[in-house]
Amino acid sequence: MMEFSITEKARLKLERTATEEGLTLGDVYLRVSVVPGGCSGLTYDLGWDTAVTESDEIAEISGIRVVMDLKSRLYVDGTALDFGDGLDGKGFHFDNPQAIRTCACGESFGL
Repeated sequence: MMEFSITEKARLKLERTATEEGLTLGDVYLRVSVVPGGCSGLTYDLGWDTAVTESDEIAEISGIRVVMDLKSRLYVDGTALDFGDGLDGKGFHFDNPQAIRTCACGESFGL
């Protein structure tokens, strides 16, 4: 079972973004994945998707259909997706309790 949450601020931003892009949330998935990269070794990838594979896990979280592959799910288990627009950076942020190190910009992490 997917242990991933979306804060209210992130949910509202995702809904606005989907509307601005002409997407209907019932027709797309929010794909969350972890890929190699960044100065700490791993980085998050977030985007809309319409395809699901056999190895994907799907969950509806805060009214958003979220899909992620098994490997990514293991990396982000327990993570909360948030959105901030303050002095410490505008954009989506992942609060991952498994991350033992992050880079200064917060874009990558390591386990």
